[in-house]
Amino acid sequence: MRGTTLNRTMTGLAMMALIGMPAGASAQGYPTKQITMISPFAAGGPSDTLARLTADHFGRTLGQSIIIENVGGAGGTVGTERAARAAPDGYTIFQHHTALPASAALYANLRYDSRTAFETVGLINTGPMVLTSRKNLDVKDAKALFAWLQERGDKATVAHAGIGSNSYLCALLLMQSAGIKPALVPYRGTGPAMIDIVSGQVDVLCDQATTATSQVEAGTIKAYAVTSSERLPAIKDVPSAKEAGLVGFDMVIWNGLYAPKGTPKPIIDALHGALQKFLDDPKIVEQFAKTGTVPFGKDMRSPDAHQKLLTSEFDRFATMIKAAGVKVQEAK
Repeated sequence: MRGTTLNRTMTGLAMMALIGMPAGASAQGYPTKQITMISPFAAGGPSDTLARLTADHFGRTLGQSIIIENVGGAGGTVGTERAARAAPDGYTIFQHHTALPASAALYANLRYDSRTAFETVGLINTGPMVLTSRKNLDVKDAKALFAWLQERGDKATVAHAGIGSNSYLCALLLMQSAGIKPALVPYRGTGPAMIDIVSGQVDVLCDQATTATSQVEAGTIKAYAVTSSERLPAIKDVPSAKEAGLVGFDMVIWNGLYAPKGTPKPIIDALHGALQKFLDDPKIVEQFAKTGTVPFGKDMRSPDAHQKLLTSEFDRFATMIKAAGVKVQEAK
């Protein structure tokens, strides 16, 4: 009887210990199964390209396969909501860019709080946008493009990946800089938008260097300027915005990795460690360079540095979007 009572007591203590186990203890041995990385835009675009590069490298570092789930729509907010609602167990992670803080100023009824929905894992890379057009558009440089857009008015079409996306924000800058009001054509990502630029279905697209560079090099589209102070080595014949005479047309994009709020710190640490190895890989740095982007320096890669930049961007985009007079949208 005494033995039976002792066994029951020990079992009860063990159960109490398990129930009271801190969240971080569940991270031991992570990961033990497949991980899903959500990319909030359609396949084929710059976000998808970076996500697949990241997932492949992470999978080898962490010893588990990572699948990409493209959840496009509403400028990335559909996929962001999907990520925000995921279990905070490390098996759903999320890669997004500057559109995350921008969307908070563009949508009135998001079903998540962009400021608090995620744990920051670390910053990845940064690079400019590229102002492009269909190949058969008969204008030779940026100034001629601006004049053409002014003349055409709403008969000119400018593609973007949805309100709040980088391509949309770049379209706003284009409209402000050129003093134009073209017809804006939304897509579920810049991947589909690029297909229509290449086929000549739309006139203009401002896309990230990540995917625009290869099309410019292949000669399938025209490029007029990069939205940075210097030219990109990968497309060195394309002038910077300043060289092209485009005032106020500077826009730099950055990408970061996130996990749902409440993900245990040991898991965040494991993901951050994998991110560091990814960004320190010379082959990855070389691939970034080919697409006009660079990894963040070591002093900017920590979750805290990521959080600090993210927080500052909410205020910056709120000010910019208000100044542009953009009407706040209702999220669908």
